[in-house]
Amino acid sequence: MQERQPADIDRLAKFLDSEFRLPGTQLRFGMDGVIGLIPGIGDAITGGLGLYIVARAHREGAPKLMLLKMLWNLAVDTVLGAIPLVGDIFDFAHRANLKNAQLLQKHLDKSHLRQNEAGPDGT
Repeated sequence: MQERQPADIDRLAKFLDSEFRLPGTQLRFGMDGVIGLIPGIGDAITGGLGLYIVARAHREGAPKLMLLKMLWNLAVDTVLGAIPLVGDIFDFAHRANLKNAQLLQKHLDKSHLRQNEAGPDGT
């Protein structure tokens, strides 16, 4: 049995990376790509929103290596997304927030499995 990730993380990752579908296609995009179109501050805003997922992983006890990977995903998305035109296309494809939500889910699954193996009293 797996532990379900907090709903706010799922909603935020989907909102930022895959909330909308381009009509007539299977292409999905989120507000990260849309807000990122605002010159100068758009990518900083969505990068800040993405930090919430990393902070939540930290609170859930995610290992440092995982947190670094999540920060890397977010940094790549924020920095490359800030490049005019090329960065806007990149924002639609990279999906750092969905990747980070998946990493958090894997951590929660492992933690839940370890707790179940230890038994109800933790031994």
